[in-house]
Amino acid sequence: GGKGANQAVAAARLGARTALLARVGEDGHGRLLLDSLRSAGVDPSGVLEGGAPTGVALITVDPSGDNSIVVSPGANARLTPADVRESAALLRAARVVSAQLEIPLETVAEVVRNLPSGTRFVLNPSPPRPLPAEVLAACDPLIVNEHEARVILGADAGAEPEDWARGLLAMGPRSVVVTLGAEGALVYDGSGAARVASVKVDAVDTTGAGDAFTAALAWKLGAGAALTEAAGYAARVGAAAVTRAGAQESYPTAEEVEQL
Repeated sequence: GGKGANQAVAAARLGARTALLARVGEDGHGRLLLDSLRSAGVDPSGVLEGGAPTGVALITVDPSGDNSIVVSPGANARLTPADVRESAALLRAARVVSAQLEIPLETVAEVVRNLPSGTRFVLNPSPPRPLPAEVLAACDPLIVNEHEARVILGADAGAEPEDWARGLLAMGPRSVVVTLGAEGALVYDGSGAARVASVKVDAVDTTGAGDAFTAALAWKLGAGAALTEAAGYAARVGAAAVTRAGAQESYPTAEEVEQL
């Protein structure tokens, strides 16, 4: 479904009220995606149609459950700043807005410019690339894995998650979360670092686990949780997701998370 759709579905599965701002093609893949969103309880009114074929991804999974993904962005690349401005009502209704970089960076920047006062902005910079200062300054948190951290920081990234978190925070975000797979996550907001643990599971397929983490964290923040608490819960949701094959079909309900 793409990262945005995955995150919307994962949050809805947990019980969040979610909507997606995106673009799909006027084709079978687009209709399939819209049906998937509706069946998960996601508001699809912000999903625009046309301009290019629906984006697609080829995903391979090795015997250990790790994945490799090749993406053809298609209509994702046609989501414009004007589309964001015309969807201001969706932003006004949101407590938390979560974005990623499968859409143009200038479109993400326009989201930041149109955030209502008091709305929290969460960014997973994937696929990773250098970020403008205005986008970094809005992130609370910036969520990265090791690869994303190293790409953004460059040659001076350092060797440890604490190094990456400090380096990224120095670039301007309000807080940083470094996801560490089976090891949980590291939360850093300038007042110090906190590690949150995951739960031990047998991984079947890691596809979409990062999106499950981001969605759960955003949902918990919207419900009023502190960042460290939200990250701890998100690590459990990510762990639950890797125990099943696929992306959206692997996402747990809140009840299933509690049973871990």
